[in-house]
Formats: sequence, structure tokens, C-alpha cells
Amino acid sequence: MKTQEKLTELAYALLRIVAGFMFAFHGMQIVLGVLAPSPTPWGSQLWWGGLIELVGGLAVMFGFQARTAAFIASGTMAVAYVQFHWQFQLGAKILPGMNQGELSLLYAFVFLLIACKGAGKWGVDRAR
Repeated sequence: MKTQEKLTELAYALLRIVAGFMFAFHGMQIVLGVLAPSPTPWGSQLWWGGLIELVGGLAVMFGFQARTAAFIASGTMAVAYVQFHWQFQLGAKILPGMNQGELSLLYAFVFLLIACKGAGKWGVDRAR
């Protein structure tokens, strides 16, 4: 058990870095059209969400203003889940597996954890 306790901070740092990278990459697909057919039209709600994903993901990944960036990212994913996946539907559509909102919901809670804990190990915030 002591070995696992020693690795907790390392595992958390890796979670923050990987989640931030994946979030930023998705933002690059939306905003810049990286590995996507084309970028999303400028100024649309989806484009603004992609910009939050790109900038917030990079901030979380590097641990720069991680609490604030993760809080905004968490809220963005909560809105994405409710507005685009759940849509206040009852029945089977209320479940994330049925409305295809698993990633949005998972990101919302992962970023909520990061917002509560901060950058942790290997973060710019910790170095300052």
C-alpha cells in the first residue's frame, strides 16, 4: 500500500497531462481543422467551445492556472453534455451510454477534480 501512496502524485500528474493534451487536441480539430475535414466556422458556439478546449487543455496540460482552466473546462463539458447529449430527454436517453455523452460527462468530472486539486507535480503553478 505504501508503494501505491508514493505513486499517487505521479498518477495524478499523468492524469492532468493526458487529459489536458486530449482536450487540447480536440480543440485543435474544431478550431484549426487539424485532422478534420475543415475547421468549424468562426464565432459559432461550437467554435467557442473548441477554443476553450484548445486553450484550457493546454493550460491544464502544462499546469498553468490549472484550477481556473479546469473549472472552465468542467463547466464547458457539463454544458456540452446537457445541451448536445442529454437534451433533457427522459427514458433511455437520460443515460450517458445511450445519448453518447460519456466523454463529455467524464471530462466534466475529471476537470472538476483538477479544479479542486490544482496543478500538482510537474505543473507551472507549482514552480511559481
